[in-house]
Amino acid sequence: MVDTPRGIVPGRTTGQPLAPGGTTQGSPAPHVPGANRSVFAEEGFSGWAWFTGVLMGLVGLFQMIAGIVALAGPSYYTAPTRDLVVHASYTTWGWVHLIIGLVALVTGGGLAFGVTAARVAGVALAGLSAVVNLAFIPAAPFTATLIISLDVFLIYAIMVHGGEPKQAR
Repeated sequence: MVDTPRGIVPGRTTGQPLAPGGTTQGSPAPHVPGANRSVFAEEGFSGWAWFTGVLMGLVGLFQMIAGIVALAGPSYYTAPTRDLVVHASYTTWGWVHLIIGLVALVTGGGLAFGVTAARVAGVALAGLSAVVNLAFIPAAPFTATLIISLDVFLIYAIMVHGGEPKQAR
């Protein structure tokens, strides 16, 4: 006689002999809710969280570039500082852009990993960045408009899709 291979039988531990006349075929395993979930949902991955994190980092990078340009060469800008909404030197504007850029990079990291405090800070920072660049439009129209448009899209992405990382966990 040939022994049949032992299958997985509910209620029987490994190495426990079969009952006389027993079979290796047991009843199907009970349905476990959520057993067929995506691997990404189990790991807490959210595409929108990473997207907003990268976008916030990009805004931070653009802000830092604008700040470095204003600090390194104030003569780069053709508009006099008195034509800006806030009458301040380009050195001051450079520091403002640089600080906003550094904070945006850190906030982008928090957004990428779904930190709730980073969502709140991200919306506030994107709003502040948009207002600062609105005041800076006479000096650098293309750069300021680009950053403002990214800020508006960033606020939308955080507000509408910001809760998805929490749902994925």
